[in-house]
Amino acid sequence: MTSTGNDDGITIEPGSAHEARHLTTLLKADALQSAIFNSANFSLIAADDRGVIQIFNVGAERMLGYAADDVLNRITPADISDPHEIIVRAQALSAEFGMTIAPGFEALVFKASRGIEDMYELTYLCKDGSRLPAVVSVTALRGIDDAIIGYLLIGTDNTARKLVEADRERLDQRLRDQQFYTRSLIESIVDALVTTDPAGIISDVNEETEALTGRTRDELIGTPFRGYFTEPLRAQECIERVLSEKKVVNYELTAVSARGRAVVSLNATPFYDRDRLLKGVIIAARDVTERARLDEALRLAHSELQAAKDEAERANRAKSDFLSGMSHELRSPLNAILGFAQLMDSGRPKPTPEQKDSVDQILQAGWYLLELINEVLDLSLIESGKLSLSPEPMALDEVLADCQAMIEPQARKSGIRVDFLRPRVPLFIRADRTRVKQIIVNLLSNAIKYNRVGGNVEVSCRAVAAGRVRMSFEDTGEGLAPTELAQLFQPFNRLGQQAGVEEGTGIGLVVSKQLVELMGGTIGARSTVGVGSVFWIELNGVDAAEMSPAANLTAPILSSDTTPGAPMRTVLCVEDNPANMMLVARLLERRPDISLISAKDGRSGVELAQSARPDVILMDINLPGIGGLTALSILAGDATTAQIPVIAVSANAMPRDIERGLEAGFFRYLTKPIRVDEFLETLDLALEAAAGRADLSHDLETSP
Repeated sequence: MTSTGNDDGITIEPGSAHEARHLTTLLKADALQSAIFNSANFSLIAADDRGVIQIFNVGAERMLGYAADDVLNRITPADISDPHEIIVRAQALSAEFGMTIAPGFEALVFKASRGIEDMYELTYLCKDGSRLPAVVSVTALRGIDDAIIGYLLIGTDNTARKLVEADRERLDQRLRDQQFYTRSLIESIVDALVTTDPAGIISDVNEETEALTGRTRDELIGTPFRGYFTEPLRAQECIERVLSEKKVVNYELTAVSARGRAVVSLNATPFYDRDRLLKGVIIAARDVTERARLDEALRLAHSELQAAKDEAERANRAKSDFLSGMSHELRSPLNAILGFAQLMDSGRPKPTPEQKDSVDQILQAGWYLLELINEVLDLSLIESGKLSLSPEPMALDEVLADCQAMIEPQARKSGIRVDFLRPRVPLFIRADRTRVKQIIVNLLSNAIKYNRVGGNVEVSCRAVAAGRVRMSFEDTGEGLAPTELAQLFQPFNRLGQQAGVEEGTGIGLVVSKQLVELMGGTIGARSTVGVGSVFWIELNGVDAAEMSPAANLTAPILSSDTTPGAPMRTVLCVEDNPANMMLVARLLERRPDISLISAKDGRSGVELAQSARPDVILMDINLPGIGGLTALSILAGDATTAQIPVIAVSANAMPRDIERGLEAGFFRYLTKPIRVDEFLETLDLALEAAAGRADLSHDLETSP
């Protein structure tokens, strides 16, 4: 047999099949071993029992950057008999050839020497100074006699896994941060937050929910949401509505809380996952018990306030009705008293001095009583908010001229001189003409009444800032102390003048103040004891351009004297009070051109007007049967009487009564007690109007 040698020094004798197979197996094993040692997928480092590197494969070269020739057989230490020296040798190896031994590597070597194989994560320090994470296993190599002849280190590159782990760690940290942020956000909300699944089972809550219910988060999660309310069906309905309507819903329910029952306001909305799949419901609940209690208190307070307001309005209506009724009842007898007294005062022959004094006393007392009635009514109307005003632009000098004419008789009788100082330029104001005159006359009357004998009153006007006009009334009276000035505008307070000789109600200034303020003005006073007082009012001014041309025209005053040869006129008086009827008869006795006919109730008055067709009708309002307003309506609807001027003469003197009468169609509205001059002037105006209507009707009838 001829022997054959190979590169590894193995000699095989040819000639037998068995030998051929054995040779093939050896060659394959050699090839496999070579492939393993030279694999680049892992590092393989083998050292003998002295720690001298014997194998350093391609994978180790790639991973550590060293060539095998650089490290093989380079370390030849002394003989090592103590296994612990193997650890020292491994450490020396790592120091010389760049292996950083992580904590626990010594244990691996020690374990390997004891036959225990293990793996550990190490970091290789490469030739270029970089660090390479690796997973390394250490195995003891043993000979035939089981003695350790070396150690084998097999390592794999752990970089990719480390990167994945690092990415996973970063992702986990971000997730933890996001969860922490989300939780912090949820817990920072003052409302109780609850999430439920579609079945209404609680899946999460915040601390406010725990505080509200008195239960922990673990106790709440997994329980039905509806179980924490006094109306569980409505609570479940809230969940179902959100899921079915897919929108926000609001409910107010009573929750069973740790503090007892609490009223909560719920705001529920659906929530979805990232794929827009419905996951459940988010409910925000706010404890509104205190608000509900406050709302209930406010509701009760409002109810009580409304009841008080209604009661006050009823009381005001009752007071107004009472005052209106009292005014009517007082004015009717006053009409007779003052009417007949005026007749006596102006009669022929003139009354004797003694009779004149008596008549003056009657008139003075009667007009004072009428003033008291008017002021009480004005104050009542102002307080009830029912006083109506008609502001209009007007020339101030015209208003003052009218007031001067009205106040001069009182001033002459008291021996007081009243000086009206004309302003340098014409002044114009916007106000209610009647009420302005009432205020001015009241201030002038007080300045005269409380002046000293032989004193004087000075009236001046001037424009002040911001488009206002001030009227001042300065007297030379005794003056007022500061304490008295502070009480000026108190109702029924006459400042100690109750025992004086001058009559007064103590409400004139109160009414004046409120009237001025209703017209957007102000009123005030200053006074010096022993020198006198100055009262002033300020009202809104206007430019002359705002004045209408007709505003400066005054209506002509018609004389009540009878023109000789004047045609006879017929006047119908519908009046149920005999005294008032007698007064009208006595007044018209002085008019030979007037024939008076009368009726005692509304129905007979209408019938008499339709048959007699008088020139003018004097109509009371409160009449038996049908009232004056109804009678007027009937007359206006009859072609034979529609053109007859009808003058209301009534004790219904409330402003709303006058407005209602004029709106109904009365020619004029006179209130009782009548003033003779005013009554006769109004009658002449009505007769003139009747004549004009008659001429127009005649022209229409005779025209072709």
